[in-house]
Amino acid sequence: MTTYDSDLLRLLDERGYVHQATDAAGLDALAVRQVVPGYIGFDATAPSLHVGSLVQIMMLRRMQQTGHKPIVLMGGGTTRIGDPSGRDESRKMLTDEAIEANIAGIRTVFEKLLTFGNGPTDAVMVNNHDWLGGLGYIEMLQKVGTHFTVNRMLSFDSVRLRLEREQPMTFLEFNYMILQGYDFRHLAQEMGARLQMGGSDQWGNIVNGVELSRRMDGTELFGLTTPLLTTADGAKMGKTAAGAVWLNEEQLPAYDFWQYWRNVDDRDVGRFLRLFTDLPLTEIARLEALQGSEINAAKIVLADEVTKLVRGEEAAFSARATAEQTFAGGGMGDDLPVLDVPSEGIRIGAALTQLGFAASGGEAKRKLAEGAVKLDGETVSEAGYLIELPQGGETRLSLGKKRHAALRRV
Repeated sequence: MTTYDSDLLRLLDERGYVHQATDAAGLDALAVRQVVPGYIGFDATAPSLHVGSLVQIMMLRRMQQTGHKPIVLMGGGTTRIGDPSGRDESRKMLTDEAIEANIAGIRTVFEKLLTFGNGPTDAVMVNNHDWLGGLGYIEMLQKVGTHFTVNRMLSFDSVRLRLEREQPMTFLEFNYMILQGYDFRHLAQEMGARLQMGGSDQWGNIVNGVELSRRMDGTELFGLTTPLLTTADGAKMGKTAAGAVWLNEEQLPAYDFWQYWRNVDDRDVGRFLRLFTDLPLTEIARLEALQGSEINAAKIVLADEVTKLVRGEEAAFSARATAEQTFAGGGMGDDLPVLDVPSEGIRIGAALTQLGFAASGGEAKRKLAEGAVKLDGETVSEAGYLIELPQGGETRLSLGKKRHAALRRV
């Protein structure tokens, strides 16, 4: 195991964030000598990031915790192009107004997890449209384009895999990696950034930026990526059958967010506690060593701690209280997802899909046929079953033991 001298690399390594580094020894030495400004980029394609981005946000938090300066780069410019990494099709174009609204929504999560300000280790948020938007295209090609070869660009997974699957890639998307490399150089020149971090799928783009600055300015920059984050059963982090697990309250209620962490696979508990909470490693070791049904106590701690960080203490407390009331007492907690039932009633299959408990009508029918759906504790198997409620009435709809919702007629 590698031994690091800097608090930054030691903390990132101990908690499982480090996958690849361009020069780990050089970065370690730099982090011992000085405050290292480092950044991660986030495109503004939605009004919230989802759980899949949380490991990157936590890396910026770890930077600040160890006395370094996090830079949050919002891709106001690159969002207009679209990162081809891991995609089979082009991203739809967004208006300037939509991108700005998305950035405003995304910032609210960062404000909970980072301390912003003007100090040497205070976080800052910048928008790459501020410099990319003013670049002349010919000037860009002359200054930057000569440092990229098409041969090498075609070798990157983000491009190669797309072409191998015979999925079209626009010339606009092909330019994404050039602009991301230019971002790193710009932030190095203007803000002293020395480190770019990101997921493992960003390795090629990060290396491009490191090499671009070396060739154009002789500046030594560093790159670091995290492992590809999947759950123990191989699923992509932050995705469920019902859709993305959003970080913002407006996109996903706190109870559903808490429940996502409460329901993780037993094998993921220790890893997620290290990545997504500030609990001491000794306490995490104790929790992940719990066996049998006792591991559920560790999952509750995980759900509490992550929800506190992302949504606040009040949201975590309320979500847990609702869970306890729902599971232990069979009651209807205040934070349960709610579906309003019209006066004419609603078919149970439709209720399942509207709540996101099933991705389609076909899946809802399968769940019902399997006996996994209950109304107030009674199994319902017919997709056409009509739920009718009196004025002011309510009932509890359950899918398995872990997903519950309140149906109400107001």
